[in-house]
Amino acid sequence: VIVGLVAWVVLVPLLSSLASRWSTHRPWKTVGVSVIACAFLHGYFMFRLVDTRPYFTSDAAFGSWYYAILDLPPESWRPAIHLLLFKLPIWAGLLVVVWWWWRYFGRRGRSITGALAGLVLLGATWVGVSDFLGQSEGTGDSGSERPMNVIIIGSDSLRGDKLGYAGYRPERSDGAAAEGVSPNIDRWSEDASVFEICRTPLGSTFESGISVMTSTYPHTHGIQQMFPTLGELDEMRERTIPIAELASANGFDTASVGDWCAGFFELTPLGFEKVSVSSFDNFQIYMSQVVLMAHFIVPLYFDNELGYRLFPQIRSFAQFVTPEVVTRRVERMLEKQAGSEEPFFWNVFYSCNHLPYRSSEPYNRLFSDPDYKGPNATGVDFDIDGFIGGTVLEDKWSALPLEEAEQIRALYDGCTRQFDDCFQRLLDALDRHGLRENTIIVLTADHGDDLYEEGVTLGHGLSFQGADASYHVPLVIQVPGHRPQRFEEPVRIIDIAPTLADLLKIDKPDGWEGQSLEPWLRNEGKAVALPFYGETQFPFIQFRVEGIERPKLPPMDGLTMIDPDFNHQFVMRPEFRIPVVEAKQRCLRTADWKLVCTPTAEGTRHYQLFHTASDPDSLTDLASARPDVVEPMRVALERWIDEKRETLIDGIFPDGEPELSR
Repeated sequence: VIVGLVAWVVLVPLLSSLASRWSTHRPWKTVGVSVIACAFLHGYFMFRLVDTRPYFTSDAAFGSWYYAILDLPPESWRPAIHLLLFKLPIWAGLLVVVWWWWRYFGRRGRSITGALAGLVLLGATWVGVSDFLGQSEGTGDSGSERPMNVIIIGSDSLRGDKLGYAGYRPERSDGAAAEGVSPNIDRWSEDASVFEICRTPLGSTFESGISVMTSTYPHTHGIQQMFPTLGELDEMRERTIPIAELASANGFDTASVGDWCAGFFELTPLGFEKVSVSSFDNFQIYMSQVVLMAHFIVPLYFDNELGYRLFPQIRSFAQFVTPEVVTRRVERMLEKQAGSEEPFFWNVFYSCNHLPYRSSEPYNRLFSDPDYKGPNATGVDFDIDGFIGGTVLEDKWSALPLEEAEQIRALYDGCTRQFDDCFQRLLDALDRHGLRENTIIVLTADHGDDLYEEGVTLGHGLSFQGADASYHVPLVIQVPGHRPQRFEEPVRIIDIAPTLADLLKIDKPDGWEGQSLEPWLRNEGKAVALPFYGETQFPFIQFRVEGIERPKLPPMDGLTMIDPDFNHQFVMRPEFRIPVVEAKQRCLRTADWKLVCTPTAEGTRHYQLFHTASDPDSLTDLASARPDVVEPMRVALERWIDEKRETLIDGIFPDGEPELSR
């Protein structure tokens, strides 16, 4: 109705002038022109949507030819083209419409129309002046005497070994792909401290995110699978102290901004005072999104302040809150923050690298074979029904042809390049508003992804087969005034919060389990390899382990239920909360050795041992050949599982790590 009324106001001047020229015996002409005019208006705004809101047409099957048209002119021409095509015509058209109605209504109508136009003009002027003043406030003093700020920037599923600074180069290197997957991050990392091996204790966003912010292992904070109950979340809040809560108590502005992968901050803000993310998965959100997105008129005309008032839930829909939206929100936040004396502690979390790897144009084709025509052209051909319903995906994924695996890796690389551009825009905004010189910038992720390397298929955090790529995340910290360094010693994401607390001179709680890396930043000689203790996530798939039978668990739709008393969230069924945790694989890694513990259907624990220094893909089990290595690692791993106590590497091997050959 609203769109119809606006269209009527806009089109009546045109149709009225045309109708007056035609005979009343030919009304079909007016009807025909009306239809054509409405179609043109709709098409124009569809075209404008691609330019101003590209996140609604990221699927190439819908919008690729629109992008092709807009990409024809050189990059330097685009601001002027945008002005000529999408700004000036709209304002000129509105002026013509206002002028026509002003004449049409006569003297009284002119007064009303003039008053309304004046109010609109006054409001627009005020917004413009406010924006100008806000920008002016941020362009002066660089803020060298201000307290240090912190901004943590991450992308879901971003692997630590799949970035240019880590030595990764994609298969395709022609044209725009020649710069690699992360040219901006690579340049930035040259002036930062790079931790080449950083691992997450659990390869799943929700649980890992809590570990980052609270410096605790999942079995300590209590969230060991991604469908917790309200009671489990309440208990987690009581037993943990997030770093954002400490920062807020010390006068920092705290905010968490992200898209659908950051939705868990809405369930549990983890100390952040301001949260701007997609709504976390629940049945009501799914249904309302399906209904609203089925009417394309909503994203086309109501992705604005009026639309947010009419449909407040669309602000947090996954299809509305995209990497582009997140970047724009943070840019605006930095603009406002530039005029404030209050330091900030922000977490910015993107969904760029998450399955099914559907980045926007041109990223989704940047690294792929231009001749590829298969089912994974613009994203992984992912069967969500089969994933949650128990289809044997291990066999299907293992049988994927090499051509498809290479295409999926290329899609992933495109996602990384999209995140890289978002990352650079945030750096530019920090520079633009004089905030870069006193802001600690942290690059990290929640987990990585397996991408059909040796011994693995697809997914993350589901097993400890292969090289544990889905547990390997980037960690790069840039501290103003600190010299750039590289550390080969393994660290963990639970070490991030203690490190930032020390850099900000904030007292650390006794309950934190991570180690501060701040002494390393001051003195490289203090760096020492830290052990990795990890566990698998929610059992979407229980990958087979040779020689044993694993505990039987139903698929996702049998393990979970909808809790109407908890905002219709998906939660774990009570009868499976303990069995799911007990069936998890656990892992202990030192500098050169890896021990994997797999519970069996008989209630025992099966151990595999790998020498990762010589066998990075964990293909050769040495458990029976090296009991001298298995035994001290088994004792340490079981102490961590059963007693929740971590043993450092020198406590496991007091005389140093054993060599491969005795």
